[in-house]
Amino acid sequence: MAAIPLDLLDRIRALERQVRELAGRAQTRPAMTQINHGAVVIGEGGSLDVRAPGGAQVLGVGQFATGRYGVSMAREDGTGIALEVGGNDTTAAQMVRLFARGGYPSPIVMDDGYADGYLGRPWVPIPLAPGAPVTAADWTTTHAGTIRTQHAVLAAQWSIWAPAGTTAEARLMLNKGGDLAQLGDTITATGKETYASQRITPNTHGLSHGEIAGLMIQARRTAGTGTATAWCHGIWGTNTINAKEAN
Repeated sequence: MAAIPLDLLDRIRALERQVRELAGRAQTRPAMTQINHGAVVIGEGGSLDVRAPGGAQVLGVGQFATGRYGVSMAREDGTGIALEVGGNDTTAAQMVRLFARGGYPSPIVMDDGYADGYLGRPWVPIPLAPGAPVTAADWTTTHAGTIRTQHAVLAAQWSIWAPAGTTAEARLMLNKGGDLAQLGDTITATGKETYASQRITPNTHGLSHGEIAGLMIQARRTAGTGTATAWCHGIWGTNTINAKEAN
């Protein structure tokens, strides 16, 4: 058998070693710490979970435990969720909610969960004037204010007081471009004070987000000679509390 030069055997051994190294490197995944010129797609129920060193989740994107999809951002100190789009709650729809430190259960800022296009929180007061005397037999405006619609629901509280032997009525009116429409019921008082607490929903007031209109309390004396008093206890823009109020 012909003699094989030692240097050739050394070369073969070196080639074998290099092949083994290349094969090992081919099975090792590189660290994915940077992505350039491409998109990251997480599909089929996947999610992204970013946590602080202490274990508190600061960012969650994708599918929640209940099967809903959304985005959740929290504070690294574990004091609770700060921002949530959608969320784990199956009743939250795709709401956008901001939470104070401490997180759940009550958001301090949110859109309306049932009435699309309206603000849910914070509630916005609609200031009106104090009590006004009522002696006229015809409907007379005792309180008036302008509303820039932000919420779906108007929560209105007002009252009418009449002395003994005198009857008076009060109602809440909407002035939309000069057209007057009554909101809710007319209340009546004789020798007492009668209160109204009503939630005026979009199907009644018909106002879209950002629309400007006037609100008025009107009153009249229908019997007797005493002086009645109409009061506005407050009118707020609020969120809907169920799907029925949004329609």
